[in-house]
Amino acid sequence: MALDEFALIGRYFRTAQLERATDASATALGIGDDAALLQLAAGQQLVVSTDSLLAGVHFPERYPPAELGYRALAVAVSDLAAMTATPLAFTLALSLPTVDEPWLQAFSLGLAAAARDFAINLIGGDTTRGPLNIGVTVLGQVPAGQALTRSGARGGDLLCVGGPLGDGAAGLAVVQGESLPAGLAIAGQDYLQQRFWRPQPQLLLGQQLRGVASAGLDISDGLLADAEHIAESSGVALHINAAQLPGSEALSAWAPRQKLDWMLRGGDDYVLLFTLPAREKARIAQWRAAGHAVSVIGSVHAGSGVLLDVGKGYAPIAGERGYQHFRSAND
Repeated sequence: MALDEFALIGRYFRTAQLERATDASATALGIGDDAALLQLAAGQQLVVSTDSLLAGVHFPERYPPAELGYRALAVAVSDLAAMTATPLAFTLALSLPTVDEPWLQAFSLGLAAAARDFAINLIGGDTTRGPLNIGVTVLGQVPAGQALTRSGARGGDLLCVGGPLGDGAAGLAVVQGESLPAGLAIAGQDYLQQRFWRPQPQLLLGQQLRGVASAGLDISDGLLADAEHIAESSGVALHINAAQLPGSEALSAWAPRQKLDWMLRGGDDYVLLFTLPAREKARIAQWRAAGHAVSVIGSVHAGSGVLLDVGKGYAPIAGERGYQHFRSAND
């Protein structure tokens, strides 16, 4: 007998691994009622973000369900890291074309692994029949007035990134079975697949940016596209030096032109991009010593937009900046 909605939720999502992935003291009321209740700690503000994932748009048409479950939550939690928040809870809105129990089992196990890794509990959601669509809303908390936004960058600040760039796009190439460079070892392929399916939100680094960084976000659509958001919101110009962009050993297997294009425009890296007042520069060595691969990749100036130096001086960006929703084939 096919499962109805409530039996599906009970079997695969109302589990200890998801409802109590971490301390649940902030959950006053979880799954089972019309809505959930959260109790914030004193002096905290609520941080809320929603992501939708569509097959063929945000992940390949062919995929491992467990990896998809992990990725769905990871990319949403990355927005909490960008706001310097501590995760509290999440909801899941899942549209399924059919009730496929092996798929649901694997998906929920991947989702639970991410919930454990990021210390966040499932508190509700919805399921319905339709084309595969995964909607995740994450909730976190941050000390009042300390959330990091896109609008605080000032001239003289350093432009920093929290880790290697280009791995997400290279990982997608591996996942999709594209022709790979001969120099890419099996270990490199495994690393890149992990970077695509299991990105690690920089929660701890984000929390250390509270009251220190001036602006920030996570890189999802590509370095250039996301840097443009900071420049526009802050009313400044960002100068990026291509020679300073950090890349992984695995990415170096590709030709320099492809490597640079993925680092600039590839997206799906889910590392933090932030601006740092020059007086705070000494913190970079401290963060690196603590295991956060922070690099300075440029600087903030008066003006507007993003300028890139690829060895010929700083110039406005030509062509695509990164992924954009709702772009038509004729754009």
